[in-house]
Amino acid sequence: MRAFIFPGQGSQSVGMGAALAAASPHAREVFQEVDDALGQHLFRLMADGPDADLLLTENAQPAIMANAIATLRVLEREGGIRLAEKADFVAGHSLGEYTALCAAGALDLSTTARLLKLRGQAMQAAVPVGEGAMAALLGADLAKAQALAEAAAQGDVCTVANDNDPSQVVISGAKTAIDRAVPLAKEMGIKRAVILPVSAPFHCPLMQPAADAMAKALAKVTLSAPLVPLYANVTAAPVADADTIRGLLVEQVTGMVRWRESVLAMQDAGVTDFVELGGKVLGTMVKRIAPDATATSVVTMADIEALVGRL
Repeated sequence: MRAFIFPGQGSQSVGMGAALAAASPHAREVFQEVDDALGQHLFRLMADGPDADLLLTENAQPAIMANAIATLRVLEREGGIRLAEKADFVAGHSLGEYTALCAAGALDLSTTARLLKLRGQAMQAAVPVGEGAMAALLGADLAKAQALAEAAAQGDVCTVANDNDPSQVVISGAKTAIDRAVPLAKEMGIKRAVILPVSAPFHCPLMQPAADAMAKALAKVTLSAPLVPLYANVTAAPVADADTIRGLLVEQVTGMVRWRESVLAMQDAGVTDFVELGGKVLGTMVKRIAPDATATSVVTMADIEALVGRL
């Protein structure tokens, strides 16, 4: 069994999608459709930068999605590989969940781009710049991370945001609490805590205003049942009902991304082959979570051709 998986924020880089667009009209169509939906030259920003603008959450989120969907479109149109025939499940890390739903036909491309633009804007607006922070805990499991978050909170918001893999967990919350957590980490047997270069404290209760904004936006869009079930971030379980997915996307804004559990659950369901489209981040995590699984990251035309040969 196979899962197609889609990366989240942090996988963006200047130049993303440029070689694919140069090589394939199908990729160019995707980037043009996203530009048209957003009324901005997002692809130009992806290809040429500046990096500071691409890093902005409202640009990074639709850009990462567009790059992954362009990769899928080339795979489908030029490689003759249909997701519905080759994947048993889809999953995505944070914003990648929207990409997964677009890939599985639950959301159309233009709607997905607009939702992610809004999501990025709403997340940025939820907490004033400088009042929130996130830190990656290296050499920490979920239990250690939760204990650290609890100890550092001292009345402020501080929670686990991402349970990425057995060696990396991310905490999120008020900057005061995260600042306390960094020196505390070593005392609690965690190898290292690193403040992340992000503009807002994602996936924690401080994001409630963004969750409210997404609830309103998602209530107005057409969301269909995906062609294959989605493993949802907040439940680490498969879901195929459109209305349930709508609710989970709202919960996801403030909830923990249970990526490690999702991969283990997919493995328990029989998945032995994970294919990451549009990035080279999740494949590495999968190998740390499920060493016996096959994990392939597909970004370039050569990667696409190799995958077509394998599938």
